Amino acid sequence: MDVESVRERPTAQVLIIGGGINGLGTFRDLALQGVDVVLVERNDYASGASASSSHMIHGGIRYLENGEFRLVRESVTERNGLLKIAPHYVKPLKTTIPIFSTFSGILAAPLRFLTHKQGSTKERGAVLIKTGLTLYDAFSRDGGAVPRHQFAGRTRSLQTQPELNPGLKYTATYFDASVHDPERLALDVLEDGRAVGPRARSANYVEAIGTRDGGVLVRDRLSGAEFVIQAEVVVNASGPWTDLTNAALGRPTEYMGGTKGSHIVLDNPALLDACKGREMFFENDDGRIVLIYPLKGKVMVGTTDLEADMSVPAVCTDEEIAYFIELVAHVFPDIAVERSQIVYSFSGVRPLPHHDDTQPGFVSRDYRIVNGTVPGLGSTTLLSLVGGKWTTFRALSEHLSNDVLAALGVDRTVQTAGLAIGGGVGYPAGDAARRDWIARYGADIGAERAGRMLERYGTKAKAVIEAVSAVDDAPLASAPEYSTAELAYLIRTEHVAHLADIFLRRTSLAFTGSVTRPVVAEIGEIASRELGWSQSRRVEEEDAFIGELSAAHGVHLVTGNGSEAPALR
Repeated sequence: MDVESVRERPTAQVLIIGGGINGLGTFRDLALQGVDVVLVERNDYASGASASSSHMIHGGIRYLENGEFRLVRESVTERNGLLKIAPHYVKPLKTTIPIFSTFSGILAAPLRFLTHKQGSTKERGAVLIKTGLTLYDAFSRDGGAVPRHQFAGRTRSLQTQPELNPGLKYTATYFDASVHDPERLALDVLEDGRAVGPRARSANYVEAIGTRDGGVLVRDRLSGAEFVIQAEVVVNASGPWTDLTNAALGRPTEYMGGTKGSHIVLDNPALLDACKGREMFFENDDGRIVLIYPLKGKVMVGTTDLEADMSVPAVCTDEEIAYFIELVAHVFPDIAVERSQIVYSFSGVRPLPHHDDTQPGFVSRDYRIVNGTVPGLGSTTLLSLVGGKWTTFRALSEHLSNDVLAALGVDRTVQTAGLAIGGGVGYPAGDAARRDWIARYGADIGAERAGRMLERYGTKAKAVIEAVSAVDDAPLASAPEYSTAELAYLIRTEHVAHLADIFLRRTSLAFTGSVTRPVVAEIGEIASRELGWSQSRRVEEEDAFIGELSAAHGVHLVTGNGSEAPALR
């Protein structure tokens, strides 16, 4: 077990607390430098803020108005880099902004720039958007990874997307990038670090609860066992929970001021077709940024930006759902959207800094690293990460790792810029190379399935194909897009501890609304066999997942004969 490798040798040069994307990126970077590093995560890897993103890798065009030019430049650079080093999960994303006026927002924009107050709530007009996109292209000019923006008038816009609101005057189209499986990319980052060798160790479901005997006291949440990990440097990368982690370590802080963001996923073929494969990105007349985004055959709609209360779980509320449905009607007025079409919802807290009276939409998305100490741990250095987002995780991890290396007096030996991640290593570029890869590795399972595996796992699909080809395998009766041997492989090799880990983070079954009670029972049986669960433990796991699906994601499974669909709020 992962936790046993830590308990058997509970010392390291560096202890990272938090297994979100920034903690995992730092773990990978330090492991590549040969540092003795341990990472612990109180839940599953990438299950907090990292699991609640808008599935975008973007330069942050709206950050220009906040004056965050350094962040925009870094974000664009990292977006272009991730398109190259993680091409299996990060793809170019055509994005269109519907524009309903020419000059709106010009007078309010300088006020917002100078004061970071909301000011006027009018939508930004064509002149302001054109200026912003021109600046955005300038930041992108060295990367060459995506085309420059284009403007179109009303006639051409409606010819391209006839279902758009006929009241628009223009559309602006530019490219950013999508990450269609962020949790799986996070696992690739983790495995890159673990693959370096035994000096890179990690364990999920292990939480930091205090200090004792000159180290950090942790608890294995699966067994209840407690033990102490001693390290020269402690990195607090627990995202929006950073202050809570520091308080547990005996060093209260008030660094964080996260905001809540929610999304819904719709099964609406008319809306999916209307998007024409592109994301719709626009500002509502209340000043909030909204997206309508085709993803995995469904349409994701988000997001909100509300003050968060860390004492209660973040969930998508009825008010937010009503708001999303209203927004879709603003862009596509003739497409009906019903609550019954929602197959999944999710919500999370952005790890933003404390911001007093600054409006949530204007809180900096940049990050900083705070150097400190832990009471009772002598010379141990504490580095607290404040902020951070998916797009910049590699650069942030490099920055944080450099601070760790400086504290240790160790030189950097490996650069992560340009270093392919996980299943992005050797990923086929272009249709011909893809066909060659499928022909080479797909003989035993067929070209169609090999292609799905390649999209699902990148070049790591080779190991999955070898595993499923070596045993008797069959499609799941309740979810034939996956197979019994494939699920067994994921459970054995990807640090699965609970049934929810499989549905929410190792597969797309929950996101796409594919979970029914028969699916839960069938995968529960596979997990029980692979993990050695008793019958009572299996029932507990199935009940716990069904409860989480209802409470956190608004999906209420009804009892039926196997053909029922999820019932939603």
